[in-house]
Amino acid sequence: MSASAVLLITACIYLAVGVPVAFALGLSTVTALLLTAQFPMLVMLKETFTGIDSFPLMAVPFFILAAELMSGGSLTDVLLRFAGQFVGHRRGGLGYTNVVSLTFFSGISGSALADAAGPGSMLIKMMDKAGYDRSYAAALTASTAIVGPIIPPSIIMIIYALADDNVSVGALFVAGLVPGLLIAAAMCVVNWHVSKRRNYRGDGEHPSMSEILRTTWKALPAILLPVVILGGMRAGWFTPTEASVVAVFYALLCGKYVYRTLEWKAVPDILARSALLTASVLIIIAMSASFAWVLTIEGMPQLVANWIADMHLGVWGFLIVANIFLLLFGIFIEPLPGVMVLVPILAPVAAKLGVDPIHFAMIVIYNLTLGMITPPVGGLLFVTSNVSRVPLADLTRELKPFLWAHGVVLMILTFVPAVSNWLPHALGFK
Repeated sequence: MSASAVLLITACIYLAVGVPVAFALGLSTVTALLLTAQFPMLVMLKETFTGIDSFPLMAVPFFILAAELMSGGSLTDVLLRFAGQFVGHRRGGLGYTNVVSLTFFSGISGSALADAAGPGSMLIKMMDKAGYDRSYAAALTASTAIVGPIIPPSIIMIIYALADDNVSVGALFVAGLVPGLLIAAAMCVVNWHVSKRRNYRGDGEHPSMSEILRTTWKALPAILLPVVILGGMRAGWFTPTEASVVAVFYALLCGKYVYRTLEWKAVPDILARSALLTASVLIIIAMSASFAWVLTIEGMPQLVANWIADMHLGVWGFLIVANIFLLLFGIFIEPLPGVMVLVPILAPVAAKLGVDPIHFAMIVIYNLTLGMITPPVGGLLFVTSNVSRVPLADLTRELKPFLWAHGVVLMILTFVPAVSNWLPHALGFK
C-alpha cells in the first residue's frame, strides 16, 4: 500500500475516534512513514519545521495580538453603539446591529471564533433581553461570524497565499471586501424576513444627528484600522507582515491613549492569550505541512489533475465539482488544515483551466469557512452554543434560512468572478 493511501486512511480513523485535527494529521503522517518505510522519519521533523519557517507567517501572531489589544480597549462597546445608531430603531433592529457590528469587528479580528465568542456573546444577550428568540440570536451570530475570515485582515488568507504562489496576501485581503459585504447583506435579508414574520420590534428611537456624529467620531479610530492596513500595503509603505506590526502599535495607541480603557496591567494576560492562539494556529500549519508533503511527493496533485482533466468538465463544471468537494471536506476538517492540504492539489488544476487564482482562492476560503457552521464538526456552532447556552439542536434548527442565504452568495461568488477579482485587479494587485 502506498504512503498516501495509508496517510488518508489513518487520518480518517484518527479523526473518527475524536483525535484533534492537528494531532490527527501529525499521527497519520508518522503512521504512513513507519508502515511504508518509503521515507525516513527525519522527513516528519524537517517538513514540520519547514511548514512554519516562513517570514509571512510572522503576520499571524501580530494580527492576533492587534485584535486582542483592540478588544482589551473596549472596542466592542464602541462598535456596538456605532452600528446600533444606524439600524437599531428599525424592525429587527438588534438583528441588524448584530450583523453590522460583527462585520466591522471582522475587519480587526480576522477570526470567526473570536467574533462569535467576543462581541457575538454580548449581542446574543442583548437580543434575548429585547424579546428575540435566543436560539435565533445564536444562529444569526454564528452565520454572520463567517465574515471574520473573509474581510481583511484574515489569518486563513495568509495561509492560502503561502500554499499558492500565484496569489499574494494583499490581493486576497482586498478580494475579501466585496464578498464579505455581500455575506453581511444576505444575513440582513434573512433577518428582515424573520423579524417581519415574528414581529421583532426595533430598539428605541432614531438618534439625533449630533448623537450620530459624536458616536461616529468616537468609533472612527477603530474603523480605520483595516483602512490603515490595506492602504499602507497598496501604497507600498509596508508588506503584509510589516502591516501586522503596524496594526499592533495602532491598536495599542487606540486602546491606551484614544479610548483610554486599556490598562498596562492587562497587557500580560493579552500577550498570554495571543501566544496560546498563535500556538494553536501554528501547530495546525506545521502538522498540515508534513501531511501535505507526503501527498505531494506521492504525486497526488498530478493524479487528481489528470483525473479531472479526463472528465472534460470545463471551467464551470470544475468549479461546481470543486464547490461540492470543498463543502463536504469542510464539514469534517477545519479551514486552516483544509487550505494546507487541498490548495496544492486543486489550485494547479484551476490555473490549468484558466480560472483566475484570486477568484478560486475566495471560493476555497468561503467553502471551507462554511464548514464551521455545519455539523458534525462545526467549530462555530459549538462556540456559539456554549456562549449563548443554547442547545446545539435548537441552534442548528434555526440555521436553515441562513444556510440557504450562504448558498446563494456562494453561487454568486462562483459564477460572477468579478465579485472577487474586480477590486484587487482595479487596485493593481495580481
